[in-house]
Amino acid sequence: MSKLEEIRERFRNDRFASDTVGIVIESAEPGKAVCSLTLAPRHMNANNVPMGGAIFTLADFTCAVAANGYSEKATVSQNASITFLAPAKGERLTAEASCLRSGRTTALLTVDIRDELDTYVAHATVNAYVLQ
Repeated sequence: MSKLEEIRERFRNDRFASDTVGIVIESAEPGKAVCSLTLAPRHMNANNVPMGGAIFTLADFTCAVAANGYSEKATVSQNASITFLAPAKGERLTAEASCLRSGRTTALLTVDIRDELDTYVAHATVNAYVLQ
């Protein structure tokens, strides 16, 4: 089994992100991850654009994969901020997370979300806590 398959299997236990929302881990390497979400009617709000909660879940989950995929220690979100930049125009969202700094007890990650038409949908910053 490849490392990516191991990571996918481990994160299948995040039932909300994987089963309910439908997020897929596309790639992972130390401190980085790419996840995607194919949009469906269940992801849309009353204005027929992806609901902020679905986009936030994609950002949070992608950060979790970036922080935990290759780590022996568990890292959890402590504070998260997201800026919604434009409504998605496409049918698929892709999130790219990067760990900017990981210390003994805290980490800082960013995530950018775009659709397949290259619409820059959202930018998130996550301050995380590294569990000992």
